[in-house]
Parts: sequence; structure tokens; C-alpha cells
Amino acid sequence: MRAYGIDESQYSSEAEMFDLIHAARVRIITSPVFTSEHILGAILFEGTLARQVEGLGAAEYLWQRKGILPILKIDKGLEEKADGVQLMKDIPGLEERLDSARAAGVFGTKERSVIHAADPRGIEQVVEQQFALGERVVAAGLVPILEPEVTISIPDKDEAEVLLKAAILEGLEGLGDRRVAFKLTIPSVDGFYSDLIAHPNVVRVVALSGGYSRDEANERLARNPGLIASFSRALLDGLTVQQDDAQFDATLKASIASIYAASMT
Repeated sequence: MRAYGIDESQYSSEAEMFDLIHAARVRIITSPVFTSEHILGAILFEGTLARQVEGLGAAEYLWQRKGILPILKIDKGLEEKADGVQLMKDIPGLEERLDSARAAGVFGTKERSVIHAADPRGIEQVVEQQFALGERVVAAGLVPILEPEVTISIPDKDEAEVLLKAAILEGLEGLGDRRVAFKLTIPSVDGFYSDLIAHPNVVRVVALSGGYSRDEANERLARNPGLIASFSRALLDGLTVQQDDAQFDATLKASIASIYAASMT
């Protein structure tokens, strides 16, 4: 919110804060430049899913008005670090939440864990947990985006990615005809995830910006054919509440265009 130009002095309660966050999100997705021409899907928080956009549920608005797939973030945060990773916390009432999401028009889910070191045991646990959760999402009729994020600043990032890909490929062998998607850190080695992108059980492999600036994230992404962006901070950089609609839309349009171009290599 600070980056968007709103500080703590502009709200006095959590409810007011979330109202301001929702207003910012609505301004983005209702912008005339936020369209399916360049955007495939949008990830929603549960609080956003429960709210309306121009008289429609947020998921309904994205699909019916924009032709953009609504995806729900379902993880409840991270456990404390152990074995070089942070696993996802338990998700109480998951099946009920998935049923509600499907009824609201959600296409898929996103679930994040984090890898901080090239620890074989830790990475194995992350991948096992991701696939187990993904199978529950598939059983509910939704498409899971598994997100085992590798921290960009760790010294053994490339080694962690080798261990991660090996574990993912092993996990894919047990899927049968089920399909999943992945959201992964842009790899240290260009083209490293090409075999995942081409795998018959993989719907898409998308890349998180992971703390890179938009320019650096785009540059790295463009060197990975078939990998497409799922950027949040890098997408929103430069947008502020103080901009008028023309300035806001022009900034968002330029951001979308640069990320789309990097995704189309």
C-alpha cells in the first residue's frame, strides 16, 4: 500500500485498510488496458473473491466481462523454516473452500511454499506437500498452480533448482491423466524448465518475479522460451493512487506490454 501511495495515516482499522486494498485491485482489473489480449489469468485473494466488482462477484467479473481466468490463492501462509525450506501451513476446511470457489466461478488455485537452500530433504518435503495438495484441488474440479518458490538471493540457487526439478519430474510420474500447473522462480540456467513446459501432465509453467525489478525479471524471462510471467510486484510497479485515470492506465499498459513481450519468446 505504501508503494501505491497509501500510508497508515489514511486508515484507522483493518476493515478500512482492506477496503482501500480492494479499491486498488478494482481499479486495476476494471482498467480498459487490463484485458484478455495480453492477460490469461489473475490470482485473487480470498477476501477479494468474497467482494463484488461492478455488481458481480470478482471471479464472475474477470471471466464474464474480461475473459480472464480467475485463480484463487488458497495457502494460509508458511511454517517456520526447517531443512532449508518453509512448508505451507495446514488449510482448515479445504474441501469446503474449494467447493465454494468452484461455485463462485474460480478456474484454479495457487499455493506457495519457499525453498531457502539446496537441502534434498527439505525440497523433497516441499514437492510432496505441493503434489498432495494439488491432487485435492484436482479432485474438486479445479486446476492447481503448484508454487515451490526458490529464493533468488541464496548462493546455491542453481543447485536447489536441479533438486527441485528432479523431484517435480518424479512427482509427475504418479499423476496418471491429471494435470497441474507450476509457478516457479525464473531459473539460473536459461531454458532449464523446458522439459517441464513440454510435459503432458503440465498445463503451464509460469514465472514469479521473485524480487527482481521488472526490467531484470523481463530480461531473464525472455531468455526462457515457453515460460510466461505471473508477476505481481513487477506488474504493479509505478502505479499510485494519486495518478489520474489516464496516467494510471498508461503506466499499467506499458507494464503489461513489456511483460507480455518477455513472455512471448
